[in-house]
Amino acid sequence: YVRRKYGDDCVVQIVTFGTLAARGVIRDVGRVMDLPYAQVDTIAKMIPQELNITIDKALQMNPEFKKAYEEDKEIHELIDTAKRLEGLPRHTSMHAAGVVISQKDVSEYVPLSRASDGSIVTQFTMTTLEELGLLKMDFLGLRTLTVIQNAVHLVEQDTGVKLDMQHIDYNDKKVLDSLGTGRSDGVFQLESAGMKNFMKELKPQSLEDVIAGISLYRPGPMDSIPKYIENKNNPSHVSYASPELQDILDVTYGCIVYQEQVMAIVRKLGGFSLGRADLVRRAMSKKKHEVMEQERANFIYGITAEDGTVEVEGCVRRGIPEAVASRIFDDMASFASYAFNKSHAAAYALVAYRTAYLKHYYPKEFMAALLTSVLDSSDKVSEYIGACLKMGIPVLPPDINESEQGFTVTGDSIRFGLVAIKGIGYHLIDNVLSERRHNGRFTSFSDFVERMTDKELGKKSMASLIAAGAFDAMGKNRAQLLEVYESVMDDAASSRRSNVEGQLNLFGELPEAVEPHYPDIPEMPLREKLNLEKAATGFY
Repeated sequence: YVRRKYGDDCVVQIVTFGTLAARGVIRDVGRVMDLPYAQVDTIAKMIPQELNITIDKALQMNPEFKKAYEEDKEIHELIDTAKRLEGLPRHTSMHAAGVVISQKDVSEYVPLSRASDGSIVTQFTMTTLEELGLLKMDFLGLRTLTVIQNAVHLVEQDTGVKLDMQHIDYNDKKVLDSLGTGRSDGVFQLESAGMKNFMKELKPQSLEDVIAGISLYRPGPMDSIPKYIENKNNPSHVSYASPELQDILDVTYGCIVYQEQVMAIVRKLGGFSLGRADLVRRAMSKKKHEVMEQERANFIYGITAEDGTVEVEGCVRRGIPEAVASRIFDDMASFASYAFNKSHAAAYALVAYRTAYLKHYYPKEFMAALLTSVLDSSDKVSEYIGACLKMGIPVLPPDINESEQGFTVTGDSIRFGLVAIKGIGYHLIDNVLSERRHNGRFTSFSDFVERMTDKELGKKSMASLIAAGAFDAMGKNRAQLLEVYESVMDDAASSRRSNVEGQLNLFGELPEAVEPHYPDIPEMPLREKLNLEKAATGFY
């Protein structure tokens, strides 16, 4: 949208430098030192996964790591070298949200370069760009927006219903009630354990409640949660320090929750202008104490210019007692350093409500879209598959004839996507789906091998497909397929080569896939079968 509006040459994303972090630097140094991968991997995994961890901190925290460092000469050298390189820039990548918009072609102001995916980025980082006075915008990309879009697409595919998410009913009691049950896995912003418990207490009855919930559940405002819930359930308990506060704080049951409320209070009670109200908001959120003290006096007593004209009336001139005005300012100050911006919370609540709406009315399609969005995290996939089972939605294993790229809806179930199988590239999946579309379903295991030879099908991918159960419907057990797949693939490859050399049969057709001889062996023991399945997909 921004590119279209301002022109391709005037809109560029910003570079960011990836640095050598503790785990990564050990892996990189290990590779250069030519140490065995498994050994380096073991050492790297001894570093705790926490924010801003360093190798020195890890040596203090993990005795096992320290022991390896002290006792093994090779490991000692690996870690010492890694410590010297730690924190240095390793590679460039694209900043998650930063975008520069300029008046003329960006290359007239800053040098540009090409990112790994071919897109153009600035060579200067965001701080330098700000110092140069260029306009830097932050566009936050949310995975959830893709989930909503994909779920809407699946609903149309599955039921023929065209959902317009801009015009759903935002006061739907069933959807709001579903949030109050605490079963909000996958609902944007509301799926952490603490948030689920809070929603059970809050029992939201309107979008306003969801907006307030998202704003309150963070350090600082959390202290107001008991008062908020008490007042919501007992409207008679709501009281206001001054009657003028009522129409500002009635939506939040007498509690100050938003920065916008702080601005409204200083304008209505103290007579501040919009600009001055924003300065108060900023001073509070940045904890600027001198500015705050000055604004306290302005709020209570107003501002009189040298020539005697009144610039700001202040509370006292407007008939509000000094002690009440002082108390109101204290309430705002203690809260505002953590206050949340309501416009931001409202946008989040809108996305949260849309996910809750889809989950309530179209659970299969929503969960399939959600699973597809977390394919790169097997922990999340298993968590959401668990949620599906609790909701009574079976998740079917991958199937070479039924599965698409991501998770899809089949009848009352969700079908595992091929992308979730490890060791299988996107190109191979595209080729499988394209072959199936153009030439029909695969009729047997050998038919699959014959048709996919020369289409990026490697032996490693084949083993993963078998282990994940993608051929279970072909009538042979996994042990039989693992026994024969290499020879079947070799035969298909040599047959393809000889055909290419001009040896077509009498009628000029390629020979049919010959069904191999499968050994007569039982399926492997369950434990082994499950372990292979876990290695291929991340779970049992």
